[in-house]
Formats: sequence, structure tokens, C-alpha cells
Amino acid sequence: MAKLYLVELTPSTDVRSLMSDLADNARANGAELIEAQVTADRSRVFAILEADDPAGVVAATSDLAAEACEPAQVRLVGAELADIKAVRPEAGYLVEWDIPASIDMDTYLARKAEKSPLYEQVPEVTFLRTYVREDMAKCLCFYNAPDVDAVVHAREVVSTPIDRLHALDHIEL
Repeated sequence: MAKLYLVELTPSTDVRSLMSDLADNARANGAELIEAQVTADRSRVFAILEADDPAGVVAATSDLAAEACEPAQVRLVGAELADIKAVRPEAGYLVEWDIPASIDMDTYLARKAEKSPLYEQVPEVTFLRTYVREDMAKCLCFYNAPDVDAVVHAREVVSTPIDRLHALDHIEL
């Protein structure tokens, strides 16, 4: 059964070319590029790929003009994979949270379910989805919001820290 993997890339070439090459390489290696979000300064790409095993993801990223981290299996929370594949929704902001070692997946998911309704208190911010690493090292949360301050406020409302906050650029392939 196919799984989702996060690969973080540091580009050494044009990001548009990198993403096109990643999509082509993924297909050639039995994987599918689900989404790739690019930081506004274009220094990082956060790619989510679907594959039966990490070997296809490693092969898809091995000859890119970018430094790639090892694939990390992730779980999608707050959205349906079929919807993401159908719409390929863009996000304006990405929050990385380095999850404390004391939190396991069940605790994380229960906390997420408890806290998510609180986003209604911040109507100017739309929580889109989260990818949480299965090893619980961190999660990536995607938002649309008018500005950084609104994202920070939303995270305060749900009592969840921010370790890194990135504005995202929208790259058309």
C-alpha cells in the first residue's frame, strides 16, 4: 500500500525546473508528487510524495539539482488525500513544529482533534492541512492567512508553538 513521504530540498537551480524534474523523476520511479511547497525566498522546497516504499522516493530525488534529506514517512491530518490530488491547493504559510519527545502519535492526534475547532476564533486564517512525521520529529502545518501575524495569532489560539514559520511562494509548473 502506498504511503506518503516528506522530502525537504535545498535547491541549487531554478525552483520551477527542480519541481518539474521531481515530478518526472517520481513518475519514472513509481512515485507520485502530491505537492511541493516553496518558501518565499526559494531556499527550501517541502515535497510530499506518495510511493510504496522510500526507495522510489530516494530514486526520484537522487539526481536532482538540490540537496535532499532522507524521506520521512508522514501522515496527512485535516484533509483528504483525494481532495489534495484533485485540487492541488496552494497555501500561503507553512509552520514547522518540532514535536516534543513526550508526545506520541495518539496524543498528537487527540490534541489536534481537541484544538482544531478553536481555529474558528480566527476567521481570517484558514487551516488547510498538516503532515505529521510518523517518527514524531515534527509536523508541517499549512495555512492561508492575510499575514504572518494572523498565523502567529492562530497558533496562539490553539496553544501550539511555532519553531519555524515560512511564507510560501506559488510556482506554476
